[in-house]
Amino acid sequence: MVSHKLEDVAWQIAPFFAGKLSVKGVAAFGNGNVNDTFLVSVGVADEGGFILQRLNGRVFPDPAAVVANLRVVADHILHRLGQAGASTGRRWEVPVPIAAHDGLDFFVDQCGAYWRAMTFLANGESSDMVRDEHHAQEAGYGLGRIHALLADLDPARLVVTLPGFHQTPMYLKHYQKIAASAANHENAAEVRHCRRFITERLAMVGVLEDARSQGKLVVRPIHGDPKIANILLDKETGRAMAMVDLDTVGPGLIHYDLGDCLRSCCNPRGEEAAALNEIRFDIDLCRAILTGYMLEAGYFLTANDRALLYEAVRLIAFELGLRFFSDYLEGDRYFTVRYPGQNLSRAMVQFQLTASIEAREDEIRTLANSRF
Repeated sequence: MVSHKLEDVAWQIAPFFAGKLSVKGVAAFGNGNVNDTFLVSVGVADEGGFILQRLNGRVFPDPAAVVANLRVVADHILHRLGQAGASTGRRWEVPVPIAAHDGLDFFVDQCGAYWRAMTFLANGESSDMVRDEHHAQEAGYGLGRIHALLADLDPARLVVTLPGFHQTPMYLKHYQKIAASAANHENAAEVRHCRRFITERLAMVGVLEDARSQGKLVVRPIHGDPKIANILLDKETGRAMAMVDLDTVGPGLIHYDLGDCLRSCCNPRGEEAAALNEIRFDIDLCRAILTGYMLEAGYFLTANDRALLYEAVRLIAFELGLRFFSDYLEGDRYFTVRYPGQNLSRAMVQFQLTASIEAREDEIRTLANSRF
């Protein structure tokens, strides 16, 4: 929750992005847990407003790179949308940076924090869970749409804002470094299960990075955090209209995006589920997401892209479980917890989901090679 003091600071910062318009209101907006976000109303009622954010310098060590990436991506997508033949007959928008009074896309306050502003995408809504197969297909369409729009953008123009993110071998190395000396003896049965689960799957850890180094997979611009909450639906049509939270956009493997989208969207019980026997990978939601995705992006998927899609879904679920378990062993240093052992429970959920994905391997591979 945003403090009143921070909201007061936002009131002071907002005019630097408002141009000649007067700021009429500043209110906390959304439920994100990384950046501090506000909706600023300006001018008269029909002139709308804009989004104002204070970037989290602890999460993003180079906030200027986050701002620069958004400008590159927004300009490229707007250019693509303006090209002849680019229209799909559907609404699609992108948050566009708003320059501050000095022409820069950010403002640095007295504490050294970076603030940025962007256009507000009106009449859009998000959800923390996939509601049904239609919603899932729209989520797939949204991810495919942004991948297709960015397909001809040179990934070298984008900066990596989270170094090492989704590089599973790095997470494994960190786990192995702390696992031997971890002195946590609580929940011993669950701990033994997690250790054994990881050990049995060591061979899979490098599958995507190995394919990249061998030239089987190529680096492309990716979103970086394609959870369902970051895919906006038009309130009137119920169709995907934008992907937001572009802070993690950068060069990477589209398998990170596809794997994470399928991992998170096809687990109907969510990441905090208590009953492990209820955790399952929903193949019908998977089919719906891939149907939507392939409508937009299927044309540029190579045979290797399709062949490694199952590995991506499996690996990203395993990776998140590995990260949760490592954080539990370290005393919950990274992920916020509400009760002791929460990160261990989260790890158990992701490992159970990984096992469910493994049980669906043949079906996932068939879908990956289907022509929707």
